Amino acid sequence: MTHTAEEAVRGLWRTLSARDWDALGDYLAEDCLYIDVPTGPALAAKGPVDIVKRLRVGLADLASYVNHDGLLVADGDAVIYEHSETWTFTSGEVVDLAFCSVHRVREGRVTLWKDYWDFAAVADHAPPGWIDSLAAADMSWIHDATGEV
Repeated sequence: MTHTAEEAVRGLWRTLSARDWDALGDYLAEDCLYIDVPTGPALAAKGPVDIVKRLRVGLADLASYVNHDGLLVADGDAVIYEHSETWTFTSGEVVDLAFCSVHRVREGRVTLWKDYWDFAAVADHAPPGWIDSLAAADMSWIHDATGEV
């Protein structure tokens, strides 16, 4: 099924909010590039399998993860999505984060996904040891996208 650019982005975020890791790849092109802007292009992920691995590092172990819908602006293949997320850690800490995500869509699948957000907002409110757990996670997904975007 081919999605419009808007449908692809909304579907991607609904699927991520449900943490449906198996279905998430349906919205990502094989060459999709994911860049978490606060950590930089040297810690990007490329392709559905590695992007899902990357997302699981931060989100899989949360007690709850909710994406809150917001303003979406589409212009051809470019989609900008202003939204927020609520992260609830298993130890009870809750963090509300503002996001702006920039996407490019080709043939109904996302080819570029850049998340702009405040990493310090999580780090300041996450449980002790959270940063250490990130450093110990599977990093096989890393793709150095320096110079690609």
